[in-house]
Amino acid sequence: MKEEYPVKTEQKLSVKNVYREIRKRDGRVVPFDSEKITEAIFKAAQAVGGRNRTIAENLTRQVIESVRDKIPAAVIPTVEEVQDAVEVALIENGHARTAKAYILYRDRRTRIREGKSELMDVVKDILIEENREKSGFNSSPSAKMIQIATAASKQYYLSNLLPEEFSRAHEEGSLHIDHLDYYSKTLNSLQINLINLLRQGFDAGSGYIRPPKRFSSAAAQAAIILQNSQNDMFGVQSFPYFDRSMGEVIRHLEYKPDYEEVYQAMEGLITLLNSVHSLVGVGIPFSSINIGVDTSEEGRMISRAILEVFLKGLGRGATPLRPDLIFSIRKGVNFAPEDPNYDLYRMALQVTADRMNPSYSFMDSSFNKAYRNEVSYMGCGTRIAENRHGPEIAAGRGNIASVVMNLPRIAFKCRGREDIFFVQLDRLIRIAAKQLLHRYAVLARLKVSDLPFIMGQKLYLESENLSSVDSIGEVIKQGTLAVGFVGLAEAVQLLCGRHHGEDLSALELARKIVDHMRRRIDSYADEYDLNMALLAASSPGLVGKFAAMDRERYGSVPGVTTRSYYSDSFHIPSYYALTMTDKITVEGSFHHFCNAGHISYIELPDPPGDKIELVDQIIRQMASADIGLGGINFPLDECMECSHRGVVDNSCPYCGSASVRRIRRVSGRLMTEEHFDKQIAEELKERRAHFEPGDEL
Repeated sequence: MKEEYPVKTEQKLSVKNVYREIRKRDGRVVPFDSEKITEAIFKAAQAVGGRNRTIAENLTRQVIESVRDKIPAAVIPTVEEVQDAVEVALIENGHARTAKAYILYRDRRTRIREGKSELMDVVKDILIEENREKSGFNSSPSAKMIQIATAASKQYYLSNLLPEEFSRAHEEGSLHIDHLDYYSKTLNSLQINLINLLRQGFDAGSGYIRPPKRFSSAAAQAAIILQNSQNDMFGVQSFPYFDRSMGEVIRHLEYKPDYEEVYQAMEGLITLLNSVHSLVGVGIPFSSINIGVDTSEEGRMISRAILEVFLKGLGRGATPLRPDLIFSIRKGVNFAPEDPNYDLYRMALQVTADRMNPSYSFMDSSFNKAYRNEVSYMGCGTRIAENRHGPEIAAGRGNIASVVMNLPRIAFKCRGREDIFFVQLDRLIRIAAKQLLHRYAVLARLKVSDLPFIMGQKLYLESENLSSVDSIGEVIKQGTLAVGFVGLAEAVQLLCGRHHGEDLSALELARKIVDHMRRRIDSYADEYDLNMALLAASSPGLVGKFAAMDRERYGSVPGVTTRSYYSDSFHIPSYYALTMTDKITVEGSFHHFCNAGHISYIELPDPPGDKIELVDQIIRQMASADIGLGGINFPLDECMECSHRGVVDNSCPYCGSASVRRIRRVSGRLMTEEHFDKQIAEELKERRAHFEPGDEL
């Protein structure tokens, strides 16, 4: 507040008893207290360097005089009327900066109130409606309590912790802060190094678990490790080079298991990962396992056993939904008939043809080959490799946090002008990078004791020298901070009238956009000296949220907001029909830009079954197109009575049962029908299978 602007002396009248009551926004009538007006003005003044409370008191008198002139004493004024008068008084007396601070404060208080109201609506929905979240929660009472806490946490962070610039961008739908409910509590994901834990034993929180003496115990402990790691984090937990790790465990056991024992242990592990719950018992952990490149006898036995478990299925032949299985391909190891693990690759093709898992990571791609077998993926596409602060390995590292940008929103704002688009894109990337830096600074203050398993049991790389009272900032530098994006196809559609799957000039523009994002994020990684990277984001909930918000704001725009979802990352829209070769070639050209993660899929009309040569052809095309992680999708229906698998309309064609389990892959996750919300169901219905040249459309 600028003290050189005095309040007119004639404004200095007594305000006592002018009004006895005031009406709040919810309709309640409460005692009028002029001191609250003074306090609000003085706080706004302090925000811009003001220190004179007397001026605030004089302005209060002017405010009340203004309200009295407009509203008879017999009428109870409203809070809004008084606040309007405050803004006018500040501006008329030359306190423009204080007025701005007051307006921002008023707006923030409004958003807090609206947030509380919205929170109550969310709580009501959680308590009444069946939970159809895609996050792995079920509909149990404990799950609903977790969801209520989640909603409350999000509102708290938006209203109290996040700087205005970040909370506003999140609330208006320009970007999305991933897992906002865990903002100051924990990290996203981790690639777990099993070897040390299984060799030395570990504390699972309720007691020390000694090193296993039999392989079956080692497999059970691996599931316990993953579950406990999930309880400390909010994202995917993964085992990198699982075949190598468990093969090493076998070599250190006194009792050497035969293949049958290894198979039984792997069946037990996969069963546990599809049944044990974390997050206070309300969800099955998202998990990934990487196999395929270890050529030792023990490692090959692990890979073969896991593949066989997936091929046979669980129970009465049911397809495992967890973990996301990833088969790593490397020339000289498993990609040619003379390679030592070529038989495992052929087995993996058959499993994919039957169960959709595994997906395939390509160690010889231009951006992976420098890391040999150390780069590792998660089923959602997250990639761990580069590291500015330590060894460039996956084990013991993961994603700290991510933020995802809404590209169509930028295109809407710039009204189709490409030059303005890149200016606005730079602005949003700056906000995203600063938001990640803020979150990193908040998380860096956590102590080892705040994450008792992943830090206390030394799962995170270079955490072995930390005590329970040490902060984790120096250690989590090893992780990545990801800036993601969705809706590239729709943004390009707005800019040039066609998406990048149907026009070469649109494809050129799409590549220009993604290249621009990568360069900008690399510059922020250099500036902040952190592992910031570009993520090709996949999220069914988020693409639906962004599309709904933009449709409400900009209306129904053909090819953009006429559907209930945007396209994931750089993916060509799933409703657009094109050949396998074109799909792979176009999307393959984006993978090298997205160093935090990427994934591409080919959609088939039905399970390939014994057509493993078709699967082989697709995987080899992906390898040639410089794809980092790729997979094959198809509708997979399973009869719960006779275990028939295929595409089932209403009832099983063999036994007539209507009890059918319908499995689809949505944004990298195998999901069953009960978790399909309206947006997912629409996208699945519109999906077009990718065809080979000469096939009928």
